[in-house]
Amino acid sequence: MKKIVCLMAVAIAMVSCKKEQNDFVTFSGKITNKNSDSVVISNPQFKFKRVIKIDENGMFKDTMNVKDGFYRLFDGGEYATLYLKNGADINMTLDTKEFSKTLTYNGVGADESNFIAKSSLLQKELFKDKNLFTLPKEEFDTKINAFVDGFNKRIEETKLDSAFVAFQKKNITGLKKYLDKTHADKLYLATKLAKGSESPKFVDYENYKGGTTSLDDLKGKYVYIDMWATWCNPCKKEIPFLQKVEKQYHGKNIEFVSISVDQERDYETWKKMVADKNLSGVQLYSKRDKNFSGAYRVNSIPRFILIDPQGNIVDANAPRPSSPKLIELFDSLKI
Repeated sequence: MKKIVCLMAVAIAMVSCKKEQNDFVTFSGKITNKNSDSVVISNPQFKFKRVIKIDENGMFKDTMNVKDGFYRLFDGGEYATLYLKNGADINMTLDTKEFSKTLTYNGVGADESNFIAKSSLLQKELFKDKNLFTLPKEEFDTKINAFVDGFNKRIEETKLDSAFVAFQKKNITGLKKYLDKTHADKLYLATKLAKGSESPKFVDYENYKGGTTSLDDLKGKYVYIDMWATWCNPCKKEIPFLQKVEKQYHGKNIEFVSISVDQERDYETWKKMVADKNLSGVQLYSKRDKNFSGAYRVNSIPRFILIDPQGNIVDANAPRPSSPKLIELFDSLKI
């Protein structure tokens, strides 16, 4: 009986001596060549924001009660992503002159943030290759598969929080889908939509001024097409520039065609905006038709397309009206 009591006492003592996890994060660090006198840790979703003062030597330290998850760090010049959990004691060091290359974390709970920093650096290096999306498919696949395999290997070799791992695996799957689709679209543009190829056609789109208009109706002139929508702010920002270009080339051998891809619920909004903003050129509404936008792989708007008088493609991804390159292109064609 005494033996059992003694064993229980030892067990209780062991539990009592076990260090309890803090209900806060300790976050400290040193910034060389600091950009400001503070760092900001935030997560808008959690409605969390903490400003931590940096001393004259670049040192800082604070404790924070947080919800487990991703946080944004801003040093006054650049951003980084952290993964924080209560109980962590993380020390960060960086030199702002080489932010991405020198950003490191040490201490309890630092592995996740180091993983993010390394992934961010490798991703930047991947996207530095300006020819990435124009590589032959086999070469592109080899490069992307090596990037993904390296990512997965780092996950397997590091002991990381399970929720963090699940999110990262989902993230790399999404990134690979984006890369594959972007490459496929670029390859399609370079082959199926190459300069001189016959343009895909739109047929019987509603004309704001009445009736319908098809691309074939405009043969004999260059056609500069603007794919847009009333809800698209970047589209609306281009309108003044487009109006200026239209005025400059009024009476020349070119038609300016704006095709709204608004949903039917926004049909009246489209008509009102055309009237209110006195939009000129040929104003068309595509309704539910996706054939033309699909053939041109219009995944984002605004999108501009230039077609020659014979109905062939000049540029499937033409410069925006706000870009000086558009006038340079028009001048080269002697429009």
